[in-house]
Amino acid sequence: MKNKKPYIIEFDSIGSSELGYISVAEAQKQVPFDIKRVYWTYFTPNNVQRGHHAHKNLQQIIVAVSGVIEFKLTDKLGFEQVYILNTPSKGLYIPELYWREISFSHNAVLLCLASEFYIKSDYIRNFQKFKNH
Repeated sequence: MKNKKPYIIEFDSIGSSELGYISVAEAQKQVPFDIKRVYWTYFTPNNVQRGHHAHKNLQQIIVAVSGVIEFKLTDKLGFEQVYILNTPSKGLYIPELYWREISFSHNAVLLCLASEFYIKSDYIRNFQKFKNH
């Protein structure tokens, strides 16, 4: 595994409470990769946990555009970290080869900036296979 680790990115917020805010993420500035795909999830019931997979090559930046999203990330050695995303001015960088379990608050919207196009074979969906990869 490369020596990459997850970390929180703070995006600049421009604006005010009277007018609203804008935050910007730019490839090779706050985002350490070229963005090849953007997707978002929404209307996920808060009693449903998503994720339960890792990626062989994909890197991601995750932003909670709305609501609260909790990520439990596990590396191949079993070290776990929990990240709480609760503001659209912060993102979570997830490098390749981290197992993820994701929980959502009511009406949470997850925005993902991805380093690769969708490739089904990039997914590792079995935790034991992930640990042995």
